[in-house]
Parts: sequence; structure tokens; C-alpha cells
Amino acid sequence: MDMHRINSILSNDEKFDVFYKDRPVWIQGISKTKAKVGFVDNFEEKDVFIKDLYEK
Repeated sequence: MDMHRINSILSNDEKFDVFYKDRPVWIQGISKTKAKVGFVDNFEEKDVFIKDLYEK
């Protein structure tokens, strides 16, 4: 995923299916190359590289 797409997702009220390593996540915030994500299937949070996020 790229920064432009993440900004589009964050500025939109719609729900988007975003994944990290086959796990659904929601994006909580972004920095230059990383995003803070929360995993939908539990309460885990993690900083991941933006390039590792994708949509199905």
C-alpha cells in the first residue's frame, strides 16, 4: 500500500478491508514509513511498514 491510499482511507468514513500478513487491521495513525495498526481479531497493536499493508 502507498501513503496516498492510506490517506484516502483515513479521510473516508467508509469501511475498508485492510490486512497485514493475512490479518485484518484498522489503521490508527501513520508516520513517514510506518503505520500504527490495531488487529481486528484481538486487542494487539503494532507499528508496521506501510508497504506491508494491503487490501483484498
